[in-house]
Amino acid sequence: MKKLFFATLFLLFTAGISHSAFGQDYNPIPIAVPSLQIAPDARGGGMGDIGGATLPDVYSQYWNAAKYAFVQSNAGFAVSFTPWLSKLVNDINLTYVTGYWKFGNENLNAVSASLRYFSLGDIDITDLNGEFWQSVSPYELSFDVAYSRRLSETFSGAVTLRYIRSDYSTGAEEDITPGNAFAADISGYNESYLNIGRSEALLGLGFNISNIGTKISMDGGNTSEFIPTNLRLGASLAYPIDNLNTIGFSVDLNKLLVPTPPIRDENESDADWQTRVNEYRDISPISGIFKSFGDAPGGFGEEMQEVMWSVGTEYTYDQKFSVRAGYFNESAYKGNRKYFAFGAGFDIKNAFRLDAAYLVSTVQNNPLDQTLRLSIGFDIDGIRNLMY
Repeated sequence: MKKLFFATLFLLFTAGISHSAFGQDYNPIPIAVPSLQIAPDARGGGMGDIGGATLPDVYSQYWNAAKYAFVQSNAGFAVSFTPWLSKLVNDINLTYVTGYWKFGNENLNAVSASLRYFSLGDIDITDLNGEFWQSVSPYELSFDVAYSRRLSETFSGAVTLRYIRSDYSTGAEEDITPGNAFAADISGYNESYLNIGRSEALLGLGFNISNIGTKISMDGGNTSEFIPTNLRLGASLAYPIDNLNTIGFSVDLNKLLVPTPPIRDENESDADWQTRVNEYRDISPISGIFKSFGDAPGGFGEEMQEVMWSVGTEYTYDQKFSVRAGYFNESAYKGNRKYFAFGAGFDIKNAFRLDAAYLVSTVQNNPLDQTLRLSIGFDIDGIRNLMY
């Protein structure tokens, strides 16, 4: 029964994979703590999970913490809520809280933090006879803090430190144990102005190498798995149509910096295959980062399949109302997540920001299909102005 329980958890995370993707070339990259890949906020989610170089906001911690050095307000915080598999259950969700504070001469520095909690709800476990055994509440969480600084007129950098915990344990001695890991992000962001016609457009470029850290073990240290170390490259262009109207275009590229698992060769003996599997499991996290750029069994073509891309646009009126749309694409042989996203945002008296996003999957069984996610942000300066 326990094996069935953990198999069920795996299916919850891989529900976006289409059955048609399985075949000889199907070779997804296995990772632990997959909830770290879920976009937590509705602004980025409404553009197809984009945020590497979009205009800085309170949600920058997940996408690129270096953007905080360029955010206009001195402090803010936000809360986001994302249902998961909402068509089937109502107690699986991601809750995300983040905030930042700028300080120092000319506000060149910023500190920020976030907490994300992915709950799989309450699961009743039965024995082989179908009798109730116990109820468990598996979860994944992470907590991180970041420091960002503007290093020049156009460029900023940031370092993020993160603690990760995954707990699928049931309480019995032989069960899987909670896993813990530590990781860091290194990110950078550059913004400059371009003259396009009679207007100055804002060009943003950013990168974020996230979750550089230890492996995680959930069986008492007998085996360990890679966490989702990821390289994100982003670019955006915000063009002012006039004094009230602005339109932005953005693109993000993502690649997991995790080794590609081997594929068993035809006529390979069990012993040789097991040796290669053990060699894969013994790869260190740092070695895995470098191997990930050239270890795909299918060569360069498969390496390119491991690059996920998303494009999005955002129209803003008078910095008070925004509408968004985007598209996310992942190869059918590496996970098969493909979906359109739509969103909107409302600014209330420059103090509160409400964002919503809606996802429409183009493949079957996406856990976020037809899901509405919500975020609410608070601008400390704006709230203070309302009070005084």
